[in-house]
Amino acid sequence: MNAILVDVGFWLCAVVSVTAGALVFYVDSMARATYALAVSFVAVGLTLLLMGQAYMGVIVILMMVMEMAVMAVYMVMFMGMNPALMPMSMVHSHRASIAAGIATFLVLGAGAVLVPWPTRRSAPSGDVTTALGEAIMESHMLVMIAMGPVMVATIVAGVVLSSHRSRYDRLGDDLDRRPADEPQPGGGGR
Repeated sequence: MNAILVDVGFWLCAVVSVTAGALVFYVDSMARATYALAVSFVAVGLTLLLMGQAYMGVIVILMMVMEMAVMAVYMVMFMGMNPALMPMSMVHSHRASIAAGIATFLVLGAGAVLVPWPTRRSAPSGDVTTALGEAIMESHMLVMIAMGPVMVATIVAGVVLSSHRSRYDRLGDDLDRRPADEPQPGGGGR
């Protein structure tokens, strides 16, 4: 891919990520904050893909999209969709959170600028992405393989538990409300 296009894509994804991350605290509902957080993490994953870290980029996108889906299902299940969209403050203790954010930024920024960076002692392995994936996932691969079906089952169970009626229940209620002289659908009748 052209280096200029990669650079433009990188900075575009970086701006989208930071903007969507800030929107998490600006929007006035849990559902909108969830969507903004999902957009932010997808932009981070795309940034990793543009940096040539295919494994990490795909993992970030897949895991964060699934996490936001589970969060949205639990919001609907425990709050109903209307409360999840109702205006509410996403920030608590405004002054303390602003002070903590500024202090954290200053400490991390000072650490990045003032602490001497280590020098490389050896050459990186031939396939950096594979080495990183093995270092992160090797001992946890069985857990991650088992977690996929568990996450899907959690989403399905959350949706089932959040809806107290199904479409067939509503159909039965409609049949019960029809006048006696009106023919019942599928009821034989001639």
